[in-house]
Amino acid sequence: MKIDEIDALGHERVIRFEDADSGLRGFVALHSTQLGPAAGGVRMRVYGGEGEALEDALRLSRGMTFKNAAAGLPLGGGKAVIMGDPARDKSPALLAAFGRVVEALGGRYRTAEDMGMTPADMGLIGAETRYVAGLADGPFASGDPSPVTARGIFNAIRTTSRHALGSGDLRGRVVAVQGLGHVGMHLCGLLHGAGARLIVADVDEARVARAREAFGAGAVASAEIFGVDADIFAPCAIGGILNADTIPRLRVRVVAGGANNQLALAGDGARLHARGILYAPDFVANGGGIINVATEILRIENRETWVSEKLAALDRTLERILSRARSRDVGPEEVAEEIVREALSRAAA
Repeated sequence: MKIDEIDALGHERVIRFEDADSGLRGFVALHSTQLGPAAGGVRMRVYGGEGEALEDALRLSRGMTFKNAAAGLPLGGGKAVIMGDPARDKSPALLAAFGRVVEALGGRYRTAEDMGMTPADMGLIGAETRYVAGLADGPFASGDPSPVTARGIFNAIRTTSRHALGSGDLRGRVVAVQGLGHVGMHLCGLLHGAGARLIVADVDEARVARAREAFGAGAVASAEIFGVDADIFAPCAIGGILNADTIPRLRVRVVAGGANNQLALAGDGARLHARGILYAPDFVANGGGIINVATEILRIENRETWVSEKLAALDRTLERILSRARSRDVGPEEVAEEIVREALSRAAA
């Protein structure tokens, strides 16, 4: 195993890891431990190169700092990325090697499930480290965080719709959902149950077919989802999808979804605001997953009650963000970042 330190502006620690025997290669980025140990999942996906993978780790870890602070959790922000195709390259040896990377960090980083990973994978990683959550079984096992993530996003959609559309009632509302992974599919179920009409897109045609059959969803090609005529856009795939190219194409009043780092650039929030599109900051809207994982990290006894209380508090935080943004005539992401920075400043004082 080879582990190298990397200098990264604004991060406490970043490492590159590589294990020739298992094929493991990737990065762990610790953005902040001001509020507690850096917590954030491990993502495995195909990247265009190490530069792209490192950039993803840095952006995601910063997002976890903001997400954990917005949710009121005593956790900092960190993230790991593994380079490779999870369908082809993932193996027990690779997962065990990653577990040894996490253990070597001595508890400063707590890993969990993210894109390309499952609770079963967390079990294999956990055989090599104490610092893993999202396990399928055990005294405080939290399992798959996707259903709780979807609940939080669903709450955010209703709250943001109330501000932008005059009502949180989703009956008859058209919601365009991009990405039908675990979170996106659970979200579709909640939206369908609330009476919303769905238009979906995913690169996996089998997932699209399931959504059409289960929820009566309409479907468009992935490249077309930005231009559909809908009330709400729920991005639940990769980040950086709200940018100078896609924002002018949107024909919605609300953006609220599960993807991390939805804004490609800092100015993209202002672009949405200028178009009259109300944006639920992603690190607030998708905080349900880390709330679920935190029950395991913090060893919470009454898990369901604690999760419900934290989700309700997160929704109140979003309400405060949207109200303050409206009174100041600014994008909600600007207010959300201010609130998080205030929490970090209090922790540092």
